[in-house]
Amino acid sequence: MSDSYPPTDATPSTGDSPIPDNPPSLLDAVVLLADSAQVSEGKLYILGGGLTVLGPRPQPVGIAIRIQVPWDRANVSHQWKLELLDEDGHAVQAANEKTVMVGGRFEAGRPAGLRAGTPLSVPLAINFATLPLKPGRGYTWRLSIDDETRTNWRAGFSVRPPKQ
Repeated sequence: MSDSYPPTDATPSTGDSPIPDNPPSLLDAVVLLADSAQVSEGKLYILGGGLTVLGPRPQPVGIAIRIQVPWDRANVSHQWKLELLDEDGHAVQAANEKTVMVGGRFEAGRPAGLRAGTPLSVPLAINFATLPLKPGRGYTWRLSIDDETRTNWRAGFSVRPPKQ
């Protein structure tokens, strides 16, 4: 039996098939490193998205996140946290010795008239003027939701070594 939703059986869809009463209650997310990101009117705007290499000089960085909330998880409050890890998996410390981390709460509501079963989208945009990054090293932004994280909820990147 497949754990995917919607089911992927060989029965052709007529377009009239009902949406199951209890779809899987799994949140999903996409994390993307960019030059900058912005949320406006429920849309995520990304400039220079898909970065995997920065620097070596300090530069502004944006993280674009789209969280997909299943229909049956609407109107439920969730805690999210985005933390910067070094290539050894340790939390990166800023100059003030605080961990480079941002977080908050979100709750996706069901808009009136939305078809039952439609996943809900929660866009987030976080921008940093500069980050405490060391040239020649690798880093990862790791997203967690309700203290759970997944491999695909990460955005890895490296910082170019200084020119010699």
